[in-house]
Amino acid sequence: VQLQAFGGGSVQPGGYLRLSCSISGYFSDRYAIGWFRQAPGKEREGLSCFSNLDGSSSYADSVKGRFTISKDNTRNAVLLQIDSLKPEDTAVYYCASFWGSRLDLEYTYYVHWGQGTQVTVSS
Repeated sequence: VQLQAFGGGSVQPGGYLRLSCSISGYFSDRYAIGWFRQAPGKEREGLSCFSNLDGSSSYADSVKGRFTISKDNTRNAVLLQIDSLKPEDTAVYYCASFWGSRLDLEYTYYVHWGQGTQVTVSS
């Protein structure tokens, strides 16, 4: 299983980004994809996750209303749209996966990790 996260960049506060996590190597639909971030000196934070089996999703309370997770079936990628970006959103963003159908934001459950993509929000 391989994951590749991309789409990060430098944006001004109030802007938006759409991160993408391309997925390869799964031979079953029963897997979950999660998005996480880690800022310097802080713990890794679970943001949102998506169940590929049934299309359900969940969000951390801290990002509800600004983050939207979705699946692009044409590219077999899970997207994370981040609106109204704030300086405190600055971090390295990672996507990860595990075999299963439950929704979970605990990073220790995730087995496969993509490389991070940097998001920097500043004026």
